[in-house]
Amino acid sequence: MSKKGEFRVLHTMLRVFDLERSLDFYTRILGMKLLRKDDYPGGEFTLAFVGYGDEASQSVIELTYNWDRKEPYVIGDGFGHIAIGARDIYTLCDELKAAGGKVVREPGPMKHGSTHIAFIEDPDGYKIELIQVD
Repeated sequence: MSKKGEFRVLHTMLRVFDLERSLDFYTRILGMKLLRKDDYPGGEFTLAFVGYGDEASQSVIELTYNWDRKEPYVIGDGFGHIAIGARDIYTLCDELKAAGGKVVREPGPMKHGSTHIAFIEDPDGYKIELIQVD
């Protein structure tokens, strides 16, 4: 049996239809770094890992691009969102919109709480919640 503290979330995987468009969104729009990108010719896919810090200490996002995909993915009704903490989400949303980002829920307090949130959408339609942190 493992002890508490021996576990850590390593990454979340998202399948993407257009890898370059997704990389542009996560790096240019959201300010993440491309940590690594590997092609797997035998399996005809590419994995790109993006995040705000090193994989050794931070959770990251794995973007999986299947080379033979002809249609965009359908996001299942079980997926909710990825959450990112940020300071001043009001200004951030203005900056994201100016950079071409799609804000789908303007910043404001939660419906049943006091936490301030906003939602943006990546090129494949995945929702990203921005949570105001101080």
